[in-house]
Amino acid sequence: MSQSLVVRTGSLIVSVLFIVVAILLAGASPLEVATAMWNGAFGTPNQFARLLATLAPLLLCACGLVFTFATGLYNLGIEGQIMAGAIATTFILRLTQEILPAPLVILLGLGAGIAGGLIWGLLIGFLNVYAKVNEIFAGLGLNFVAQGLALYLIFGPWKRPGVASMSGTELFNRNLWLPNFGNTEASPIALLLAVVGLVVTLSVMRGTYFGLQLQAVGRNLRASYIQGIPAIEYLMSSFALCGTFAGLAGALQVLAVFHRLIPNISSNLGFLALLVVMLVNFNPLGLLPVAFFFSALNIGSLQLPLSLQLESSLAGVIQGTLVLFALLGQSLSDRLPKTTPGRS
Repeated sequence: MSQSLVVRTGSLIVSVLFIVVAILLAGASPLEVATAMWNGAFGTPNQFARLLATLAPLLLCACGLVFTFATGLYNLGIEGQIMAGAIATTFILRLTQEILPAPLVILLGLGAGIAGGLIWGLLIGFLNVYAKVNEIFAGLGLNFVAQGLALYLIFGPWKRPGVASMSGTELFNRNLWLPNFGNTEASPIALLLAVVGLVVTLSVMRGTYFGLQLQAVGRNLRASYIQGIPAIEYLMSSFALCGTFAGLAGALQVLAVFHRLIPNISSNLGFLALLVVMLVNFNPLGLLPVAFFFSALNIGSLQLPLSLQLESSLAGVIQGTLVLFALLGQSLSDRLPKTTPGRS
């Protein structure tokens, strides 16, 4: 067994032990917590459908982040890109729902969501590349702008007739909802779009010259520029691609899940996607299983206050611990001396 595998396995074991200790300190049994979360995610068809409804936008956001991480950038502004996509989708639906056929309105809404996220992503790219603002601060700042814009619209021009409510704008007509599995929140179209997004991400990053160039820029920006790679174009492209995926996720939140614009339309899926991508070490091959696992943790944790009187935020502790120790294992593994095959 290689030293690297030993280190990674050890970090996983330590993370599990840390999680067990955290649960015990909370006054609960790890087995009871695991059982409650399993039942919360898979106990009924409706709960499993909620898991799938979370998986689709989460997977899309994770796919988008692969591109910015490939260029060495930390796109914490993905939350704002989700909200920008949701706002753009809501705008188009409100504008066209009375004058165009429903299928066309839905398509325009999806396109508007993509455009909204793309523009928001490019704003971060512009601030980073041309104004020399760190992408972390630029992204977090634009998150607040997007959140403020959403609140203004919900409590202002788009408020429900006679009342402004934190529950959001008025529900769209049912003919503007994406088809779902029965009366659940899970949409087969949303899942299909997420799978297509994953296939596109894998194809681009593993099988195209563009993907190789993105990674070259991420490994050494100065060297890639000297070698004639248009580094600025690739940096901007990575933000545009991430914004595209995040904007589509925001559109799906409106069309498939909430059917309106709400203040927390992103459901913190952008930040959760950051954990997903870091846990797989930015490798798109691992996105689907890890995104599924994190979706199950998110939905399953809702059962904790009901059955064990524990805070649902325990899921965040579990997710953060797994990522922390995975990154620690990766860092320690990278520091190990490299061995040459055939030599002792």
